[in-house]
Amino acid sequence: MVRPEELAAEEITAWRELRARSGTPASPFMEPEFTLTVGRVRPTTRVAVLSRDGAPAGFFPYERGPLGRGRAIGLGVSDCQGAVLDPGVRITARELLRACSLSAWEFDNLEAGQRLFTPAATGGFDSPVIDIAAGYEAYEQVLRVESPKFLRTTLAKERRLGRQSGATRFVFDERDPAALRTLMEWKSAQYRRTGRRDRFAKEWISTLVRLLHGTRTTGCSGVLSVLYAGDRPVAAHFGLRSRTVLACWFPAYDTEFAKFSPGLILHLRMAEAAAAAGIGMLDMGRGAAEYKDSLKTAALRVHEGAAVRPGAGAVLSWLGREPNRRVHGFVRDRPRLAGYAQRTLNRVGRLRGD
Repeated sequence: MVRPEELAAEEITAWRELRARSGTPASPFMEPEFTLTVGRVRPTTRVAVLSRDGAPAGFFPYERGPLGRGRAIGLGVSDCQGAVLDPGVRITARELLRACSLSAWEFDNLEAGQRLFTPAATGGFDSPVIDIAAGYEAYEQVLRVESPKFLRTTLAKERRLGRQSGATRFVFDERDPAALRTLMEWKSAQYRRTGRRDRFAKEWISTLVRLLHGTRTTGCSGVLSVLYAGDRPVAAHFGLRSRTVLACWFPAYDTEFAKFSPGLILHLRMAEAAAAAGIGMLDMGRGAAEYKDSLKTAALRVHEGAAVRPGAGAVLSWLGREPNRRVHGFVRDRPRLAGYAQRTLNRVGRLRGD
């Protein structure tokens, strides 16, 4: 068990090679750079290094809390979680937790195919994706067949935005820190407006995003995409990319331009630019949203739950997690109740703004 910064260069190389051979979509959240960066803002971050015949054979990143309560790296903002193991490694979840002195390990976006932890999952969810492996034109043709009204309306709004507010311009990889600050301000306002917890109010999350914005590696790079009308930014998105996957993370837009649906325009231009950059998939992340339904072509499966080993720590972990999870699940699985809950959150958001 080591701190991320204590990983040797050959271990980081082995980690990358194991991921490359895994056959799973190359999520940047599963690359060593994401764990290394989280380790800079979360002091409890650790990595279990598994060895076989003197060579690295697996890596298990986690955060350790009181009483051995473990959590996935960046829990709450990481969209893909799990261990990175050579297929020949033979170990059980309990054995791994015992070696790490963990009573439990909680996850909310466990990667599909994580055989070690999938039996501990308490729920599975779709993570909508946009498949652009065949190029943007092929993707747009899919939209013309499956969502013709959506595509036609969005493209018409893009043209109208250009006529009324200045020619539109899209930058796929914007390096200006001021643009990132603007996005974070928009997103914070959106969280408050919809009655949700402002993630950027947490210093570790805002610092993590700024650090990742400056990260440049093949497996994990921060990408800030901005849609401009004239010289004014109207929508932006910050995500992480690997060689073949762009993980969509924090999208937001200027509400003054809401009638033009700039967020939808932004996603179409992101898909076009990503395809041109050799990316084959945009992973929009778990969570229901109308815009995701309009844009998606398929979905990945992710899971939530907790692997535990018997003991008082596991009981305390269950008490701290399960009641809240069940309430959320009860509401989420009942559309009318979920709609009422959303309207209540919106009212709370409006009261905050008054």
